[in-house]
Amino acid sequence: MIEGAAFDADAAILCIRFRDNGTYFYFDVPEHLFDGLCKAASAGTFFNERIRDRFRCERDPERRRFRPEA
Repeated sequence: MIEGAAFDADAAILCIRFRDNGTYFYFDVPEHLFDGLCKAASAGTFFNERIRDRFRCERDPERRRFRPEA
C-alpha cells in the first residue's frame, strides 16, 4: 500500500507515496506519528488507524499517473 514516506518537521507535513494512488501531503501531523509509521510492523495498518481521515490532506499536483486506459 505505501511505497515511501517523508516528513518535514519544520512545516509538520507528512508526505506519503502510495503504490496505486500517487503522493499525498498530510498537514499538521505530529512528528511522533511519522516515527511510529516508520517503525510499524505494517505501515498500512498504522496509517489507516492513526493518520487516515484525521489530518487535512492534498494530492501532490505534480504527480501524474499513467494507465493504459488514460
